[in-house]
Amino acid sequence: MADRKLFCTYLLAAAATLVLCSAVSTSAATTYMVGDNSGWDISTDLDTWTQDKTFNVGDSLLFQYRSSDTVEEVNKPAFDSCNTTDAMRTFNNGNTTVELDRPGPWYFVCGNRLYCLGGMKLQVNVVGNAESPVGSPEAQPGDSNPSSKSNLPSSGFVHGGRRESVVNVLVAFVAAASLFPHF
Repeated sequence: MADRKLFCTYLLAAAATLVLCSAVSTSAATTYMVGDNSGWDISTDLDTWTQDKTFNVGDSLLFQYRSSDTVEEVNKPAFDSCNTTDAMRTFNNGNTTVELDRPGPWYFVCGNRLYCLGGMKLQVNVVGNAESPVGSPEAQPGDSNPSSKSNLPSSGFVHGGRRESVVNVLVAFVAAASLFPHF
């Protein structure tokens, strides 16, 4: 009887741990590779690319592009006219990560005006509160976090979400079963 109570106590502790891990896992930020496998390119239909995505505060955009191109963060009038004279930020390293650290519209254009006029520009609307999600680093003004190129899935985002939660649950039950093989 005492063994059964001890088992139940461990099982309850494992379940509570799983709930906490799942909550943290599902609130993690998502990194979107702009344009999916095509990247930041004149041939990419960026308007279509954004249609099935919800961008949240704490998510990031990963721009991968040729070294001859740039990514310029601009305001709405500059976005509409493809004017980069007063760009808020300019990125030119070919591999740029921008953290979406505030809600509202964000505007990005290619520094080559002809490419911008041809559609190489991106508007994303970020939802959520102005505070960063739990566990995310504070953004620094003008900070860009370059990351190395990687083979991202064709869905263009990096994060398992619910799939990670299911795996966490399965791992916990296997661990509990191996700790208590007689029950």
